[in-house]
Amino acid sequence: MDTLKDADCLAQQHPEICLVNSGLAGWLLQHADQTVRTPARRGRVRVTEVDWHSRKNGAAHHTQEYPGPELVVRRGQVFTLRLELSRALEDQETIIFTLETGPQASEDCHTKAVFQISEPDVGQNWTAVEEAQTENTMTVSITSPPNAVIGRYLMRTRVSSRRKQNDRKLGEFVLLFNPWCPEDDVFLDSEEERQEYVLNDSGIIFRGVEKHIRAQGWNYGQFEEEILDICLSILDRSPLHQNDPATDVSHRHDPIYVTRAISAMVNSNNDRGVVQGQWQGKYGGGTSPLHWSGSVAILHKWFKGRFKPVKYGQCWVFAGVMCTVLRCLGIATRVVSNFNSAHDTDRNLSVDKYVDSFGRTLEDLTEDSMWNFHVWNESWFARRDLGPSYNGWQVLDATPQEESEGMFRCGPASVTAIREGDVHLAHDGPFVFAEVNADYITWLWHEDESRERVYSDTKKIGRCISTKAVGSDSRVDITGLYKYPEGSRKERQVYRKAVRKLFGVEAPGRRTRVRRAGSRGLWREDLMEPATKPSVTGKFKMLEPPMLGHDLRLALCLANLTSRAQRVRVNLSGATILYTRRPVAEILHESHTVRLGPEEEKKIPITISYSQYKEDLTEDKKILLAAMCFVTKGEKLLVEKDITLEDFITIKVLGPAVVGVAVVVKVTLVNPLLERVEDCVLMVEGSGLLQGQLSIDVPSLEPQEKASVQFSITPSKSGPRQLQVDLISPHFPDIKGFVVIHVATAK
Repeated sequence: MDTLKDADCLAQQHPEICLVNSGLAGWLLQHADQTVRTPARRGRVRVTEVDWHSRKNGAAHHTQEYPGPELVVRRGQVFTLRLELSRALEDQETIIFTLETGPQASEDCHTKAVFQISEPDVGQNWTAVEEAQTENTMTVSITSPPNAVIGRYLMRTRVSSRRKQNDRKLGEFVLLFNPWCPEDDVFLDSEEERQEYVLNDSGIIFRGVEKHIRAQGWNYGQFEEEILDICLSILDRSPLHQNDPATDVSHRHDPIYVTRAISAMVNSNNDRGVVQGQWQGKYGGGTSPLHWSGSVAILHKWFKGRFKPVKYGQCWVFAGVMCTVLRCLGIATRVVSNFNSAHDTDRNLSVDKYVDSFGRTLEDLTEDSMWNFHVWNESWFARRDLGPSYNGWQVLDATPQEESEGMFRCGPASVTAIREGDVHLAHDGPFVFAEVNADYITWLWHEDESRERVYSDTKKIGRCISTKAVGSDSRVDITGLYKYPEGSRKERQVYRKAVRKLFGVEAPGRRTRVRRAGSRGLWREDLMEPATKPSVTGKFKMLEPPMLGHDLRLALCLANLTSRAQRVRVNLSGATILYTRRPVAEILHESHTVRLGPEEEKKIPITISYSQYKEDLTEDKKILLAAMCFVTKGEKLLVEKDITLEDFITIKVLGPAVVGVAVVVKVTLVNPLLERVEDCVLMVEGSGLLQGQLSIDVPSLEPQEKASVQFSITPSKSGPRQLQVDLISPHFPDIKGFVVIHVATAK
């Protein structure tokens, strides 16, 4: 209707009411222009599309290596989205975001957040800020709190309006811990260390014995396909989650809680965890722990096998898998090896070993043990439960040794607390303290069931604690982080403090033994005198390098420290062992009587032929020799030597390595045996170098033949990449090698 024309028509037809209605006409004339311009009601606005800016956000959050289209970001740091809208927003309209993680998400549990676009806010809440807007698009910056729950989030949006609107699902993204964020409990200040302990997808695990430490490459592979999903599912398979999902997820903001849960789930003892341990030397129905070269195959097998524990693992396998999971979730983590590591079952801070007259371990009497080496993890985060002086590296151990609060797990235990003897602090301080500080005490068990202290090196526990150097493949000794120098005044003070914290008793200058229920009465309230230092010393010395497949030649060197002649009866024994020093089979048993003149030295030659040990050698390739020496006047001395047999393998890359270009790798190996061998296989693995594992059949090898095998790989990622090669044979234990390949970007 034309308002002005109608008003004029009314005045002409009815002049008598013209004056009466002149006010109406004036009002109509006054508002005619506004009435004409009133638009029709506009439709609801909705988000039609979202651009997650995955590449840009990935670069900013150091998450670009995670595969797949899903956005992965770190908490406490801004990320951007671009929203496509069905129409432009009006002044009174704004976008409201809803984020949820886990079942029964709620704002009270901090597993749900509802927030709208607003001004920047520095605080402990989720925020969204408009960065740019065109007619139908809007770029938004979203910031999560630095203590947000980590995990997979569902994002929904709606537009604020007088009329009720349903939330529209935008999609999912994953939020991780953030070592780059100063307000995050996992913040690590060094960029070099963040590159090593968070982003490096390969590493080195040190194994062997104290005097012969060997490096083994390990493929962590935290950025491989499906690994992030698998790591999140490990948390969801935990009994903590199965029993109370909502509460469990609400605790996932805390690295103490998350690492303790992962420590329990990496082993399978209380749950359907990832890896099943086996220390008996028999691996039927599964894979030998020594055959694994990385975590990726293990995690894939667990996930695709519907969470059935993978057979089998030992300490370095548990530590390798745990390192993968924690690096994947954003917590700086490294693998640590402790040589001569104590397993103090009765928690008396001593490893009590019972032996017979030939120095052979009496397994039925010996409850404690000293492993050649033990491998665990350290992760870097703050300890809000203990105070800032205990921030930093925390020990975590997924190897199932002892229960902690009803589950096989260990840690986090502050490395600082261990060094300072604060063993009463959470979690599992006494066990870790004993692993690096316990006394090693040897008892000679007589046939009448009496026992006698034998002189041996009591300070041999906790040697050469090692980890990979930052930015290189060299070994770093970090023993000083765990304890003060052996025998120093400070070390003795810390030991007394630990005893006081553990047992509520004062420890005098030397280590006191306190009687504990159920023990063999090894702890006494009076001071236990150490065994008398004998007047003869002994030491095993290798005459030739101990090579796999060859006879072993060595000597026991005895020295008389006195100016009088002495007579020594020597009982020699030797056994193939596991790396836990558990004997498998005896391979040497002989006695000698030696007369030593005043201050004289003599050598007893020892030969162990290959035929003596070949049938019983385990995949650990270890032999333990013992000499029980009975000296005049009743003195007794035990001399031990752990031998690891050496092998040979070299890996060489024939040409430059470039992303997307095939390059040839040459592996040179030697048959260590004096016999022809067949059915050997090379297993090759390396993140960013090849997909999955490569299996290559090796032609038959003549006795001690040196041979080469060539194959090609096509790198998919640039930078330093580790290639692991494992020679597997039914005739001898695995021979492992690795090489770091520097891959250039494609031109």
